[in-house]
Amino acid sequence: MRYNEKELLSLSKQRAEKADELNMRGPKKGSVLKKRLVKLVVNFLFYFRTDEEEPVGALLLEHCRVLKENEKGFSIYFIDEPEKKYVFECSSQEQREEWVEALTNASYEFMRRSLLFYRNEILKMTGKDPLEQYGISGESRFQLENTTT
Repeated sequence: MRYNEKELLSLSKQRAEKADELNMRGPKKGSVLKKRLVKLVVNFLFYFRTDEEEPVGALLLEHCRVLKENEKGFSIYFIDEPEKKYVFECSSQEQREEWVEALTNASYEFMRRSLLFYRNEILKMTGKDPLEQYGISGESRFQLENTTT
């Protein structure tokens, strides 16, 4: 994926949907848990050293899975690289639940499926496609393809 570093840095400074200091371990062998400021902005998960303003890294939350690891922990791995897992540890089980839900709902895939679900529900209730007024037909790009999840 191509991206512009300045735009990504600018995005990292925007208001976050969720932000907390969490313990985090990257996918490298021998990596240890380190305290990081973790920010969810749209479908990017930025992580910062707690005393710095620029992110150490960012994860694009597409084609990934979020798993509960233990009482306070969760992990993120990407479907095409399941052996590379990012592990996070929260301060409570409640905090872990909030993060897992926020991360699961942050992907474009989730938003697209939600749009299709509500579009179909409105169509059933009213008999009208709510997106037609915007010139988006039933054969639009919003139609779901067969995907395995």
